[in-house]
Amino acid sequence: MAQKEKQQPQQHRRIYVLQLRKADTIRCVKEPDHLMCYYDYAAGRVNRSKHHHPLRRLFFLLSSLCFSLLFLSLLFYSLGTEQILQVERNLQAVSKPPCSSMGNNSFCCDRTSFRTDICFMRGDVRTNSPSKSILLASSPATPNITEEKIRPYTRKWETNVMSTIDELRLRQVTDSGSHKCDVTHDVPAVIFSTGGYTGNVYHEFNDGIIPLYITSQHFNRKVVFLILEYHPWWMTKYGDVVSCLSKYKPIDFTNDKRTHCFKEVIAGLRIHDELNVDPKKMIRGKSIRDFRRMLDDAYRGRINYIERVDGRRSLVPVQSLRLSSNREVYRPKLVILSRSGVSRMIENEAELVLLAKKIGFQVQVLKPDRTTELCKIYRELNYSDAMIGVHGAAMTHFLFMRPGKVFMQIIPLGTDWAAETYYGQPATKLGLLYMPYKILAKESSLYRQYPKGDPVLTDPESVGKRGWEVTKRVYLDRQNVRLDLGRFRKRLVKAHGYLVSKKKNQNVHSRN
Repeated sequence: MAQKEKQQPQQHRRIYVLQLRKADTIRCVKEPDHLMCYYDYAAGRVNRSKHHHPLRRLFFLLSSLCFSLLFLSLLFYSLGTEQILQVERNLQAVSKPPCSSMGNNSFCCDRTSFRTDICFMRGDVRTNSPSKSILLASSPATPNITEEKIRPYTRKWETNVMSTIDELRLRQVTDSGSHKCDVTHDVPAVIFSTGGYTGNVYHEFNDGIIPLYITSQHFNRKVVFLILEYHPWWMTKYGDVVSCLSKYKPIDFTNDKRTHCFKEVIAGLRIHDELNVDPKKMIRGKSIRDFRRMLDDAYRGRINYIERVDGRRSLVPVQSLRLSSNREVYRPKLVILSRSGVSRMIENEAELVLLAKKIGFQVQVLKPDRTTELCKIYRELNYSDAMIGVHGAAMTHFLFMRPGKVFMQIIPLGTDWAAETYYGQPATKLGLLYMPYKILAKESSLYRQYPKGDPVLTDPESVGKRGWEVTKRVYLDRQNVRLDLGRFRKRLVKAHGYLVSKKKNQNVHSRN
């Protein structure tokens, strides 16, 4: 967001200085995690350097680098402070994103991202919901009266779904008398849509909740949300999370006909990657782990209330069973996310439960549906040590697990890329031990429907090239899984061993 980025505290970089001999020219090279500056005594004398052997020059450079590290504190002052600051200012100027230098009484749209557009308005900004417009009131003398349009949803490349998103007009107007303020706010506003694929938990988090966190968390809840295609059920489901990002009641943009006035408005949301927060792109270096800590804060109150009512936790918090007076065995808690319906079910789920218990897990089978309160799912997974599930939107719930725990995703035929991209890689970034299980053809229900040499079984990649609709119809809508428990047992044993070993190490550290 432009204003906040402009006010962003100056970033500190490590600066290594090489002073080889007296010189008038300073050269700096930007490295990934530091700035290397040195006096260039050879400036203007290029011809002389050509007589040096390349290995000698390399040896000379490495020696100089070691020398500079040893005497960093002394040599730092040999480079003028003003010169260092000027280099820093130049580097910052290069790295500024679009719209970061916009002034007051203006607006700017950043359309450089493949995933989303985002627009910023600053000045006397007013809403006009009947015309689906955001107005920037300007004096008649203001030049460049312009208009921009934006659909504030984070799947810009998908033209079909984007065509269903309400379009906003961002207009600069000189006549503000006809749009007098009914409500004046002293905090910024963020506008986004809960249309599109909302209703699918993966898209609700990936396209909505996480981008909302990325775009607004630096306001410290001092921000108002204007929602296009407002759904009361969405607020019921995610109200606890939204209240962690804003202390104000969200505004139903379409149905609230009042003119709301702001000094600053952001239309659209930023998005980084699948189910991820990239700290390198965040104003305060926040990461997906910080997002998860926010979920902890969001659901803590509701979970405490549920537990007072229930009088217990669904997953028994006792983590060991006493076998004798002086011996205990740690039993990690395993949650199996069970699917209902006609696709991607574990056909031998009951046998899987028995196997996991035999290995040493405490097992919970969780069957969430559209009516399941999200904080109840969060409670179960937050208390768990491992989760098993078949690839699908419900795997988004790995976000509810604590870093260091185990996520086992069962990957049906034809879903390799999606399973890794949408859930495997993000789970690793969260800090989970990701243990994918790619099924064999004989473990798929398709094995009983197609001849053994059919490409559906032998070459899913070629089938996928026929298009998304074919992939969805064949592999997502019509495929169940019957696990080879002898093969899957190895995954369970490995996960159990990892968790038990980790618990033992924690106990050793706690005693020390």
